[in-house]
Amino acid sequence: MSLFDRLTKRAQANPRRLVLPESTEPRTLQAADRVIGGEIANVIFIGNKDEILKCAVGLGLENISKATFVSPEDPAINEKYAELFKELRKKKGISIEEARQTALNPLYLGCLMIKAGDADAMVAGALSPTSHVLRAAFQVLKTKPGISVVSGAFIMLLPVGCQFGDDGMLIFADCAVVPDPTAEELAQIAVSTAETTRNIAGLDPVVAMLSFSTKGSASHERIDKVIRATELAHEMAPELKIDGELQSDAAIVKSVGAMKAPGSPVAGHANTLIFPSLETGNIAYKLVQRLAGAGAVGPILQGLAAPVNDLSRGATVDDIVNTIIVTCNQAIDE
Repeated sequence: MSLFDRLTKRAQANPRRLVLPESTEPRTLQAADRVIGGEIANVIFIGNKDEILKCAVGLGLENISKATFVSPEDPAINEKYAELFKELRKKKGISIEEARQTALNPLYLGCLMIKAGDADAMVAGALSPTSHVLRAAFQVLKTKPGISVVSGAFIMLLPVGCQFGDDGMLIFADCAVVPDPTAEELAQIAVSTAETTRNIAGLDPVVAMLSFSTKGSASHERIDKVIRATELAHEMAPELKIDGELQSDAAIVKSVGAMKAPGSPVAGHANTLIFPSLETGNIAYKLVQRLAGAGAVGPILQGLAAPVNDLSRGATVDDIVNTIIVTCNQAIDE
């Protein structure tokens, strides 16, 4: 069974309440129509119901009317979530009028619905910059206990017959959010990514903390950061199978791992690769995607207190459907 076949069946068996704040965006509507028709999620649109249905009719969609519709302009809706936002931001001295204006913003309203327990997850970004999606999520939902950093993982679907990874997959992070993580942040990224490996990829995480050195083969402050991050990750999650510092070949090639890091529980067997900086992670996933013909599922945002995922503004309908499926599976594990 493929990754998305498995995730789809799991979502169908445990339907979650999914907010789509970009409710008249054509690709989002087409994706939602498929999700509703497949009984993958209980979709909540934020916006004017008549306008949304008019757009759906124009696209020839049949399932949109089965969704739930929440209007930010409804005074009762606005007041309820404005009061919540005012309470959440009381240390900032926000006024009720400012809170009411904020609650009119669909991105914020979606996050406020999740915070209030009226929804489980949100997918946005087909129209909105990543910074806008993340700002709403940070201000309303914040991060999980013990985690202060949000990161982005990619599940790399490797070509058939590839000898690396686990069940045809490798998980890369951080490839999307944190440019130059500290040792503490890198440790948190490792622990968060292991959770993604377990809950979304369905694998037992074997985590390699990558560097340009393997077990002291070079000396540099950037290597020291990875070594310290590995120690901190062990402290955060002592049950986790994690090791570093490892070069990428030592992490995934059995013969190289055995030679460079004998006795390591990870070397040569890693399925989860933690890169020391955003530039290395982003470059690596794009090279593997293009040169090896691998599929890249993500970025899957990690570390938020509730699942919110950001779309590329160039996302296809298939991309949006797949992101919704992943997000619903994240919500199942909350």
